[in-house]
Amino acid sequence: MGKIYALVTGASQGLGKAFALELARRQFNTILVSLPGEGIDFVASQVAELGQEAHCYETDLTQKANIVALANWVNERFAVSVLINNAGCGGTQRFQDVDVDYLDRIIQLNVKATALLTHQLLPNLMKNNQAYVLNVGSVAAYSPIGYKTVYPASKAFVHSLSRGLYQEFADSNVFFSVVNPGPMMTNADSSARLQQQGFFATMGLLTPEEVAAIAVRQLFKRDTLIMLNWVNKLTWMVMKFLPVYIRLPLLTRAMKKEVKRA
Repeated sequence: MGKIYALVTGASQGLGKAFALELARRQFNTILVSLPGEGIDFVASQVAELGQEAHCYETDLTQKANIVALANWVNERFAVSVLINNAGCGGTQRFQDVDVDYLDRIIQLNVKATALLTHQLLPNLMKNNQAYVLNVGSVAAYSPIGYKTVYPASKAFVHSLSRGLYQEFADSNVFFSVVNPGPMMTNADSSARLQQQGFFATMGLLTPEEVAAIAVRQLFKRDTLIMLNWVNKLTWMVMKFLPVYIRLPLLTRAMKKEVKRA
């Protein structure tokens, strides 16, 4: 059998970079996808230092033509056994204050790119004895939230898509999973913002490296809804059982404070 590869989107920084390095440590050759000009070559060099191949592809995944072109390029060259749909974006702002491109980007990247890239790479994945797809959601998927609005809706789509695909392909060689991380200390700015939100915002906080290590481990254990730690599980339980008329105003008030601070 020839070489097999793991593809990671949004691989230039944060969680995507952590996924790329975690997979390289597990002896996976990688295909690293990012926006142009984000320094993906540096991540590729780190993968190479771990003894694995790294092939870079720079594109904007909000465009359907780019998604199809990426999939065609991959399908012609590589046997893919792992797909991690990590690329995504969001933010906390007043709905009426953002421009249309801001909203469109969240929808196109979080919703369209995740679904279409998975669809286009599926024939490739199905050629392998065992293949895995991990979609990166968010704890925001568990509830609507004012001042985030489109972001939690987009991550609810990712969650629902992942669960549906898991069931549809339960008897196949392709295993689908979703992980819903909470806030992460990805850089100094996010760390400072989370510290401002107080103890509950920072309780059980994980680094991207920790999230990637747990998520990849659980993916290969065929865990279809990955919980990262006890705080992640507790958040899921609270969101699941707390009535929406209670949690929606609570979460919205917290986000309103963040908007005011900004």
